[in-house]
Amino acid sequence: MHDDSATTGERLATWLEGLGLGDHLADAGLPTFERDLGGVVRWRDPGTGMPLSAEQLTDLDRVLHQDGEDPAHAVPLALVQLRRRARVRAALLASPAHTYASLAAVRGATENATRFAVHKAAERHALLVVPHDGGVLVPAFQLTDAGELRPELGAILEPLLAAGTDPWQVWSWLTQPAGLLGGDVPHELARDADEVDVVRHAAVRLAERAGA
Repeated sequence: MHDDSATTGERLATWLEGLGLGDHLADAGLPTFERDLGGVVRWRDPGTGMPLSAEQLTDLDRVLHQDGEDPAHAVPLALVQLRRRARVRAALLASPAHTYASLAAVRGATENATRFAVHKAAERHALLVVPHDGGVLVPAFQLTDAGELRPELGAILEPLLAAGTDPWQVWSWLTQPAGLLGGDVPHELARDADEVDVVRHAAVRLAERAGA
């Protein structure tokens, strides 16, 4: 990089590092950067792997600062959303969830039989199954001690899953405080027979938004 592009590249990298967004560039399909042993920033094109030209860095600068009324203080909203999504997923993955093998152990069944039963339940929109790392996870919050779906959650999961709502979003919504429920956690509130219809109504509204 010549001096001007080196300055732009350093400024962008420092800014993104300060916002905690540097690790989310690749997920957004944007150029990425790394620092060499001397701390010098090297930006690379995501398609070719080649160093960015001065013109490409100028374009990247414009794209990252296009949100907001004041470009000098704009924040790349797409990257902020990706960071939030990554943090939410990390929290979800740290919570109890089953693989086919662990669920089979809880149910006292074979892994093959459990896999078949999970697939069938998922097809009926009767079980939340989340794709992860080439396999699936079955979040444990929705299950009884015997590994079966909690009865009160069936009517809540069905509209969400039937609408094609992203499974990660369903997992997140059901296990975190929900604005539609005054800050209560949906799956916990559903344990109250007097509140389960309220939770289902909120789930239907969320499903309508997801399918819009």
